[in-house]
Amino acid sequence: MTLPCSFFAIYGNNEQHSFQKLINMASTDDLILFAQVVEAGSFSKVAEQNSLTNSVVSKRIGRLEEELGVQLLYRTTRRLTLSEAGKELYQGAKNVKAAALDAFDAVAGFGEKVSGHVRMSVPTISGELLLADAVADFCQQHPGLTVEMSLDNRFVNLVEEGFDLVIRTGYLDDSSLIARHILDSQWVICAAPAYVRRFGAPHEPSDLLTHNCLRYAYQSTGASEWAFKGEEGNYLLSVSGSFSTDNAGALRKAALGGRGIVYVPRCLVYHDLMNGELVDLFPDRVGKKLGIYAVYPFTRQPPRKIRLLIEHIRQRYLEIGHYFI
Repeated sequence: MTLPCSFFAIYGNNEQHSFQKLINMASTDDLILFAQVVEAGSFSKVAEQNSLTNSVVSKRIGRLEEELGVQLLYRTTRRLTLSEAGKELYQGAKNVKAAALDAFDAVAGFGEKVSGHVRMSVPTISGELLLADAVADFCQQHPGLTVEMSLDNRFVNLVEEGFDLVIRTGYLDDSSLIARHILDSQWVICAAPAYVRRFGAPHEPSDLLTHNCLRYAYQSTGASEWAFKGEEGNYLLSVSGSFSTDNAGALRKAALGGRGIVYVPRCLVYHDLMNGELVDLFPDRVGKKLGIYAVYPFTRQPPRKIRLLIEHIRQRYLEIGHYFI
């Protein structure tokens, strides 16, 4: 991309070579995103259009400004205003955007068939609850497609480990990834009626300090740190107990056996709560609710098979949304 000569007139002709070098290094995706922000006049609108977060859009525009060494936008709480450099850059950026749209439109017809291979990683709970069946069903609908699904609770590195799609539960802060929110997953604190009869029910969160709390090792806050809602916001309570595990299914079985109190995603024990095999001890006071996201490497237009697979998975989650909230 070549900038108009007037851009360099703002800073001096001697800097033309260095500016052009920086422009050539700038990400095409960031230039397109910049054009979208200018046209929408809002980071939030562009974030919604591209299934991004506001912070990701802000970081990408900030990166573009850093690469070029100029301020492109003046930001206030009410509006965005283009700087002189921003006005000049926008003229070129909107041309890049238009050319990209034309290119995508030109090849759109070649992508009608869903085929190829997808490598994905999903959490064990959701994998066993619905994703194994949902993804196998998707493959059956598209005979030319194969999917390799790994059930793993760790936060895999998509790019380094070669994953095309990851379903994640938790907090996301990697701006090099695209994340589409699916739904939120509420956690619960529960125990078997047999445990409650033997040891009594805790009435306040602080009562848990005298109970046997069975801990799930994959909590982002730590196995022993349980979050509660308070008058001044959420707070953490440090609990203890005789057993901890990184396997949610094993923790559920221990709770069903009356061995102690557990802090787990509601979807894991939904049927147990409905049929009375487990009792929700603090139905309105548990402070942990995590988003479930479909995550893939940053690209302006993900492959059609990924977009369709994400939508298929999203619909499956929403069909049993009451398991999670």
